[in-house]
Amino acid sequence: MHAHDDAPRTAESFVRLAGLPDGPQRRALRDELVRLWLPMAERIAVRFRGRGETLEDLYQVAALGLVKAVDHYEPDRGRAFEAYAVPTITGEIKRHFRDHMWTLHVPRRVQELRNRVRHAMRDLARTTPGRAPTVAEIAAFAQLTEDDVRTGMEALDCFSALSLEAEMPGTDGYALADVLGEPDPGYDTVVDRVTVAPCLQALPERERTILYLRFYRGMTQSRIAEQLGISQMHVSRLLSGCFERLREETAG
Repeated sequence: MHAHDDAPRTAESFVRLAGLPDGPQRRALRDELVRLWLPMAERIAVRFRGRGETLEDLYQVAALGLVKAVDHYEPDRGRAFEAYAVPTITGEIKRHFRDHMWTLHVPRRVQELRNRVRHAMRDLARTTPGRAPTVAEIAAFAQLTEDDVRTGMEALDCFSALSLEAEMPGTDGYALADVLGEPDPGYDTVVDRVTVAPCLQALPERERTILYLRFYRGMTQSRIAEQLGISQMHVSRLLSGCFERLREETAG
Protein backbone atom coordinates (compact mmCIF):
# COMPACT_ATOMS: atom_id res chain seq x y z
CA MET A 1 0.00 0.00 0.00
CA HIS A 2 1.33 3.43 -0.97
CA ALA A 3 1.02 6.35 1.43
CA HIS A 4 -1.37 9.14 0.54
CA ASP A 5 0.08 12.47 -0.55
CA ASP A 6 -1.22 14.17 2.60
CA ALA A 7 0.08 11.44 4.95
CA PRO A 8 2.26 12.90 7.72
CA ARG A 9 5.98 12.19 7.55
CA THR A 10 6.45 10.24 10.74
CA ALA A 11 8.87 7.43 9.87
CA GLU A 12 11.67 8.90 11.95
CA SER A 13 9.31 9.59 14.84
CA PHE A 14 8.20 5.96 14.95
CA VAL A 15 11.83 4.81 14.98
CA ARG A 16 12.48 7.18 17.86
CA LEU A 17 9.33 6.00 19.66
CA ALA A 18 10.46 2.38 19.46
CA GLY A 19 13.72 3.27 21.18
CA LEU A 20 12.28 5.33 24.01
CA PRO A 21 11.61 3.79 27.44
CA ASP A 22 8.22 4.23 29.03
CA GLY A 23 7.90 7.69 30.51
CA PRO A 24 6.61 11.22 29.85
CA GLN A 25 8.73 11.74 26.75
CA ARG A 26 7.54 8.52 25.13
CA ARG A 27 3.90 9.21 26.03
CA ALA A 28 4.11 12.71 24.58
CA LEU A 29 5.57 11.43 21.31
CA ARG A 30 2.93 8.69 21.16
CA ASP A 31 0.12 11.21 21.66
CA GLU A 32 1.58 13.43 18.95
CA LEU A 33 1.67 10.54 16.47
CA VAL A 34 -1.95 9.70 17.25
CA ARG A 35 -2.93 13.33 16.67
CA LEU A 36 -1.10 13.46 13.34
CA TRP A 37 -2.74 10.29 12.00
CA LEU A 38 -6.21 10.95 13.42
CA PRO A 39 -7.56 12.51 10.15
CA MET A 40 -6.77 9.26 8.34
CA ALA A 41 -8.63 7.25 10.99
CA GLU A 42 -11.64 9.53 10.68
CA ARG A 43 -11.66 9.12 6.89
CA ILE A 44 -11.82 5.37 7.39
CA ALA A 45 -14.69 5.78 9.88
CA VAL A 46 -16.71 7.82 7.37
CA ARG A 47 -16.77 4.84 5.00
CA PHE A 48 -18.94 2.97 7.52
CA ARG A 49 -21.57 5.65 8.16
CA GLY A 50 -25.21 4.90 7.41
CA ARG A 51 -25.07 1.42 8.95
CA GLY A 52 -26.98 2.20 12.15
CA GLU A 53 -24.14 3.75 14.16
CA THR A 54 -23.52 7.45 14.73
CA LEU A 55 -20.51 9.05 13.09
CA GLU A 56 -19.31 10.24 16.51
CA ASP A 57 -19.18 6.66 17.76
CA LEU A 58 -17.42 5.52 14.59
CA TYR A 59 -14.80 8.24 15.11
CA GLN A 60 -14.18 6.96 18.64
CA VAL A 61 -13.84 3.35 17.48
CA ALA A 62 -11.48 4.40 14.68
CA ALA A 63 -9.41 6.42 17.16
CA LEU A 64 -9.16 3.35 19.39
CA GLY A 65 -7.93 1.33 16.41
CA LEU A 66 -5.39 4.05 15.64
CA VAL A 67 -4.04 3.97 19.20
CA LYS A 68 -3.64 0.21 18.95
CA ALA A 69 -1.84 0.62 15.62
CA VAL A 70 0.58 3.19 17.06
CA ASP A 71 1.26 0.99 20.10
CA HIS A 72 1.93 -2.19 18.12
CA TYR A 73 3.61 -0.83 14.98
CA GLU A 74 7.16 -2.09 14.51
CA PRO A 75 9.07 0.16 12.09
CA ASP A 76 11.98 -2.27 11.79
CA ARG A 77 9.76 -4.67 9.83
CA GLY A 78 10.04 -2.33 6.84
CA ARG A 79 6.34 -1.58 6.30
CA ALA A 80 5.01 1.97 6.17
CA PHE A 81 2.83 2.84 9.16
CA GLU A 82 -0.20 3.50 6.95
CA ALA A 83 0.00 -0.01 5.51
CA TYR A 84 -0.22 -1.38 9.04
CA ALA A 85 -2.70 1.13 10.46
CA VAL A 86 -5.43 0.98 7.79
CA PRO A 87 -6.30 -2.73 8.24
CA THR A 88 -5.93 -2.37 12.02
CA ILE A 89 -8.44 0.50 12.18
CA THR A 90 -10.77 -1.12 9.67
CA GLY A 91 -10.72 -4.36 11.65
CA GLU A 92 -11.52 -2.50 14.87
CA ILE A 93 -14.57 -0.86 13.25
CA LYS A 94 -15.79 -4.16 11.79
CA ARG A 95 -15.34 -5.81 15.19
CA HIS A 96 -17.43 -3.03 16.71
CA PHE A 97 -20.26 -3.72 14.27
CA ARG A 98 -20.02 -7.44 14.94
CA ASP A 99 -20.11 -7.05 18.72
CA HIS A 100 -22.33 -4.01 19.17
CA MET A 101 -24.85 -3.92 16.33
CA TRP A 102 -28.01 -5.94 15.85
CA THR A 103 -28.18 -8.88 13.47
CA LEU A 104 -31.96 -8.35 13.30
CA HIS A 105 -33.84 -5.19 12.39
CA VAL A 106 -35.08 -3.25 15.39
CA PRO A 107 -37.09 -0.01 15.50
CA ARG A 108 -35.03 3.14 15.04
CA ARG A 109 -36.43 4.52 18.30
CA VAL A 110 -34.90 1.61 20.21
CA GLN A 111 -31.56 2.19 18.52
CA GLU A 112 -31.68 5.87 19.47
CA LEU A 113 -32.58 5.03 23.08
CA ARG A 114 -29.70 2.59 23.24
CA ASN A 115 -27.26 5.24 22.00
CA ARG A 116 -28.53 7.93 24.40
CA VAL A 117 -28.42 5.57 27.37
CA ARG A 118 -24.96 4.32 26.45
CA HIS A 119 -23.59 7.86 26.17
CA ALA A 120 -25.25 8.87 29.44
CA MET A 121 -23.82 5.86 31.27
CA ARG A 122 -20.37 6.60 29.92
CA ASP A 123 -20.48 10.27 30.96
CA LEU A 124 -22.05 9.59 34.36
CA ALA A 125 -19.42 6.95 35.15
CA ARG A 126 -16.92 9.80 35.58
CA THR A 127 -19.04 11.36 38.32
CA THR A 128 -20.10 8.16 40.10
CA PRO A 129 -16.82 6.31 40.72
CA GLY A 130 -17.12 2.89 42.27
CA ARG A 131 -20.71 2.27 41.22
CA ALA A 132 -22.91 2.23 38.15
CA PRO A 133 -25.31 5.15 37.65
CA THR A 134 -28.91 4.46 38.64
CA VAL A 135 -31.84 4.41 36.23
CA ALA A 136 -33.12 7.66 37.72
CA GLU A 137 -29.73 9.35 37.27
CA ILE A 138 -29.48 8.22 33.65
CA ALA A 139 -33.04 9.38 32.97
CA ALA A 140 -32.33 12.84 34.39
CA PHE A 141 -29.01 13.14 32.54
CA ALA A 142 -30.35 11.96 29.16
CA GLN A 143 -33.75 13.68 29.58
CA LEU A 144 -35.61 10.39 29.16
CA THR A 145 -38.29 8.62 31.14
CA GLU A 146 -37.17 5.77 33.36
CA ASP A 147 -39.10 3.32 31.16
CA ASP A 148 -37.18 4.57 28.12
CA VAL A 149 -33.92 4.12 30.02
CA ARG A 150 -34.83 0.53 30.86
CA THR A 151 -35.66 -0.12 27.21
CA GLY A 152 -32.31 1.32 26.17
CA MET A 153 -30.45 -0.71 28.79
CA GLU A 154 -32.13 -3.92 27.64
CA ALA A 155 -31.16 -3.10 24.06
CA LEU A 156 -27.49 -2.82 25.07
CA ASP A 157 -27.33 -6.60 25.45
CA CYS A 158 -29.55 -7.60 22.53
CA PHE A 159 -27.37 -7.16 19.48
CA SER A 160 -27.02 -10.71 18.22
CA ALA A 161 -29.36 -13.60 17.53
CA LEU A 162 -28.75 -16.91 19.29
CA SER A 163 -28.76 -20.02 17.14
CA LEU A 164 -31.46 -22.56 17.92
CA GLU A 165 -28.69 -25.13 17.94
CA ALA A 166 -26.77 -23.29 20.66
CA GLU A 167 -26.29 -25.25 23.87
CA MET A 168 -28.22 -23.84 26.82
CA PRO A 169 -26.05 -22.71 29.78
CA GLY A 170 -26.07 -25.15 32.69
CA THR A 171 -27.49 -28.04 30.67
CA ASP A 172 -25.98 -31.31 29.58
CA GLY A 173 -25.93 -30.80 25.83
CA TYR A 174 -29.47 -29.48 25.42
CA ALA A 175 -29.88 -26.98 22.58
CA LEU A 176 -32.28 -24.05 22.61
CA ALA A 177 -34.47 -25.84 20.07
CA ASP A 178 -34.96 -28.72 22.53
CA VAL A 179 -36.84 -26.51 24.98
CA LEU A 180 -39.08 -24.72 22.48
CA GLY A 181 -42.71 -25.72 22.26
CA GLU A 182 -44.31 -27.24 19.20
CA PRO A 183 -47.88 -27.14 17.87
CA ASP A 184 -50.04 -29.46 19.98
CA PRO A 185 -52.75 -31.23 17.96
CA GLY A 186 -54.61 -31.81 21.22
CA TYR A 187 -55.80 -28.19 21.16
CA ASP A 188 -57.56 -28.79 17.85
CA THR A 189 -59.25 -31.84 19.34
CA VAL A 190 -60.52 -29.79 22.27
CA VAL A 191 -61.92 -27.15 19.90
CA ASP A 192 -63.62 -29.82 17.78
CA ARG A 193 -65.20 -31.47 20.81
CA VAL A 194 -66.53 -28.17 22.14
CA THR A 195 -67.92 -27.35 18.70
CA VAL A 196 -69.83 -30.63 18.21
CA ALA A 197 -71.00 -31.04 21.83
CA PRO A 198 -74.35 -29.21 21.34
CA CYS A 199 -74.94 -31.12 18.10
CA LEU A 200 -74.32 -34.46 19.82
CA GLN A 201 -76.72 -33.58 22.60
CA ALA A 202 -79.43 -32.97 19.97
CA LEU A 203 -79.06 -36.46 18.44
CA PRO A 204 -81.46 -39.27 19.37
CA GLU A 205 -80.24 -41.49 22.19
CA ARG A 206 -79.53 -44.48 19.92
CA GLU A 207 -77.30 -42.42 17.60
CA ARG A 208 -75.43 -40.99 20.57
CA THR A 209 -74.91 -44.52 21.90
CA ILE A 210 -73.57 -45.71 18.55
CA LEU A 211 -71.14 -42.79 18.33
CA TYR A 212 -69.97 -43.41 21.90
CA LEU A 213 -69.38 -47.12 21.32
CA ARG A 214 -67.62 -46.50 18.04
CA PHE A 215 -65.29 -43.60 18.92
CA TYR A 216 -64.92 -43.75 22.71
CA ARG A 217 -65.03 -47.49 23.25
CA GLY A 218 -63.35 -48.37 19.95
CA MET A 219 -65.92 -51.04 19.04
CA THR A 220 -66.36 -52.28 15.47
CA GLN A 221 -69.62 -51.83 13.63
CA SER A 222 -70.31 -55.58 13.86
CA ARG A 223 -69.90 -55.57 17.67
CA ILE A 224 -72.13 -52.49 17.97
CA ALA A 225 -74.76 -54.19 15.86
CA GLU A 226 -74.56 -57.30 18.02
CA GLN A 227 -74.85 -55.31 21.26
CA LEU A 228 -77.82 -53.23 20.02
CA GLY A 229 -79.56 -56.11 18.27
CA ILE A 230 -79.56 -54.53 14.81
CA SER A 231 -77.78 -55.30 11.58
CA GLN A 232 -74.32 -54.02 10.77
CA MET A 233 -75.74 -52.33 7.68
CA HIS A 234 -78.18 -50.44 9.88
CA VAL A 235 -75.33 -49.30 12.13
CA SER A 236 -73.40 -48.09 9.07
CA ARG A 237 -76.40 -46.10 7.80
CA LEU A 238 -76.99 -44.52 11.22
CA LEU A 239 -73.34 -43.50 11.47
CA SER A 240 -73.41 -41.97 7.98
CA GLY A 241 -76.55 -40.05 8.91
CA CYS A 242 -74.93 -38.77 12.10
CA PHE A 243 -71.86 -37.62 10.23
CA GLU A 244 -73.90 -35.77 7.65
CA ARG A 245 -76.01 -34.04 10.28
CA LEU A 246 -72.98 -33.01 12.30
CA ARG A 247 -71.25 -31.63 9.20
CA GLU A 248 -74.30 -29.55 8.28
CA GLU A 249 -74.77 -28.14 11.77
CA THR A 250 -71.13 -27.33 12.43
CA ALA A 251 -70.72 -25.77 8.97
CA GLY A 252 -73.63 -23.45 9.64
